[in-house]
Amino acid sequence: MIKVNVMYPYTEGARFDHAYYRDRHMPMVKARLGSACAYYTVEKGLAGKPPGAPPAFVAMCAFICDSAEGYQAAMQEHGAEILGDIANYTDITPVVQVSELVVERSDG
Repeated sequence: MIKVNVMYPYTEGARFDHAYYRDRHMPMVKARLGSACAYYTVEKGLAGKPPGAPPAFVAMCAFICDSAEGYQAAMQEHGAEILGDIANYTDITPVVQVSELVVERSDG
C-alpha cells in the first residue's frame, strides 16, 4: 500500500478555505480516483512548536491507495480537473510525497 501526502505549507496571509477543501474538493478527488483510493484523511493545522507558533502546514491530506500504479493511472486520467480545482480553495502550492505505508494502524 502507498500513502500520497499532500501538504499545504503555512504562509502568512495565504488563503485556504477549509470548508471547501473538506466538503467539495476532497470528495471530488476521491470520486475521480475511484477504486485506486481506499480512503483519505484530511487534517487542519492548529499549531507548531514551540507552543503558540503557527503550524508547519495549514492543511494536509493523505490518500491511502493499493498501488502507486493505480494512483498514477487515475491521476493521468483526472489530474487536470483535480489540479484545476486547487484555485477554488487556496493560493498555496502544495507539497506532495508518495510513501510506502509500512504501518497503517498501530492498534491491531
